[in-house]
Amino acid sequence: MQALGTLGHYILTPLYYAISLILVGWHWVFSLVLPADGGASWVLSIIGLTLVIRAALIPLFVKQIKSSRNMQLIQPRVKELQKKYGHDREKLAQETMALYKETGTNPFASCLPLLIQMPIFLALFRLLDHAAKSSQGNGFLTSDLAYSFGHAELFGRIPISATFLNNHGLLSVRILAALLVVAMTATTFTTQRQLMSKNMPKDAMTGPYAQQQKMLLYVLPVVFAVGGIAFPIGVLFYWTTTNLWTMGQQFYVIRNNPAPGTPAYDAKMQRDRAKGRVSAEPAAAGGAATTEVVDPPRQRQRQQPKRQSREQRKRSGSRPPKQVDRDEKGEGKSA
Repeated sequence: MQALGTLGHYILTPLYYAISLILVGWHWVFSLVLPADGGASWVLSIIGLTLVIRAALIPLFVKQIKSSRNMQLIQPRVKELQKKYGHDREKLAQETMALYKETGTNPFASCLPLLIQMPIFLALFRLLDHAAKSSQGNGFLTSDLAYSFGHAELFGRIPISATFLNNHGLLSVRILAALLVVAMTATTFTTQRQLMSKNMPKDAMTGPYAQQQKMLLYVLPVVFAVGGIAFPIGVLFYWTTTNLWTMGQQFYVIRNNPAPGTPAYDAKMQRDRAKGRVSAEPAAAGGAATTEVVDPPRQRQRQQPKRQSREQRKRSGSRPPKQVDRDEKGEGKSA
């Protein structure tokens, strides 16, 4: 246990400095127009912290989307391997890993953003908890700022360090915490549902990967709902904001760069046709290219020769084909 505590200290200490730096910076900005010790300035600072973190994780999110798409597209090939090597688990594992390597697919990439955010989430939780209980600051959060952070009240009556369970006997705390837990749970479910219903091919709706996605669809909201009642209100604002960011970011990617063979891809094709564009099939599993519709070249009509009078034909020395044939036949007969 002591070793785990030491490891956690080494992991969280750099995060305390990074998170507190961003949090204090946003708080200084919002304090210019809002009361520095008010809950609104600190809640907005938490939201600003969330936006900075999610913007920094955009490259990782792009990798997650590509890997998730590759996992969907290679499901037919995975099923073929399962039929071929189902009797030999070791060979099946080797061939499956070779397929992942060939297509540049990481089956664990979909969990990376969540795994990276968990230490950040825990560090923010500890910062707020320490500030509320002992007014102890960490990183760039001084004692005065820690006291302000830990005792800030939203709407003048709801401490942002309170939880649904530890609500100081205030009904308003329970109501706000319950609303945030419901919002956090609903956005988690909607994000997973959006991915499965719009950006997964029919072939990928069966098999181990689909079962994993279906399990996450219902398990994650339940986990957040159960754990959310113990989260401080300030932390609930963080997680709800990051869920809203994920949902909007995923909606943009699915709408503009969907996986081939999915309902979202068909919808994009229809939009492109309506706008006079057509989406070409992608060369790889990275995305679909959009090209302009090119009209087929029109066949050039043969220009008919202009009719000439007999005098004009004599001057030019040309005769109609039929006349020439008759003349040649006549000459032949006379000869």
